[in-house]
Amino acid sequence: MFNPQPKLSTVAIPGRAPCVVVDDALLEPQRLRDYARERRAEFSWPTHNAYPGRELRMPDGFSAQLDDVFRQHARTLLGARRTLALYSRLSMVTLRPEQLQPGQSVCHQDRLLVAPEQLIAASVLYLFDDPRLGGTSFYAPTRSPAEVGQLMGDAGRMDPASFQARHGVAQGYMTTGNAYFAALASVPAKFNRLIFYDASIFHSGQIDHPELLRDDPETGRLTLNGFFTCSRAAA
Repeated sequence: MFNPQPKLSTVAIPGRAPCVVVDDALLEPQRLRDYARERRAEFSWPTHNAYPGRELRMPDGFSAQLDDVFRQHARTLLGARRTLALYSRLSMVTLRPEQLQPGQSVCHQDRLLVAPEQLIAASVLYLFDDPRLGGTSFYAPTRSPAEVGQLMGDAGRMDPASFQARHGVAQGYMTTGNAYFAALASVPAKFNRLIFYDASIFHSGQIDHPELLRDDPETGRLTLNGFFTCSRAAA
């Protein structure tokens, strides 16, 4: 299903490994959107993360194909040596800004339990036509690790009004820097565009037009998200 000759580029992220961009990633991208539509009833709300929408785990065989693309085009650039574990899922952002919890109103890291000699890489494949539904943006902390840790801890236990009163972070999708984070780079969405990045970089969907979100694989913000646990390349 993946294109053996895609268009490759990178987006610089200051101080970090670049974001790898793979355009024309799938040979027949509509087939994956059809797959999502046919299984629309199987999408479910996540229980293990704060994703603001519904998800559908992909078969391991498909994830292995995605790992082949990662290996060929992105793994070395991200400082990884070997993929140790991975999974992928179809995802749709559906929540309105007023429905978000504090942890969904700030950027985040994809933090799985890994040893120091390992790293987590992530990918997003945009499967929607309207680029206004948003790409992905990257951020850097502007406060101390202790202050950022307090912010993230409070995001997991406070209600939106209390969180805003304490930290000045309003309820809604994060689309610019704030008192805790500075914007580093942004990758616009494009149909059939696949990106890979170091998942330890703070990031968020660039959802400037939440009024366009739909709970529909044909018209909503449908993406394929991948997560790769890797050994680090030798320094």
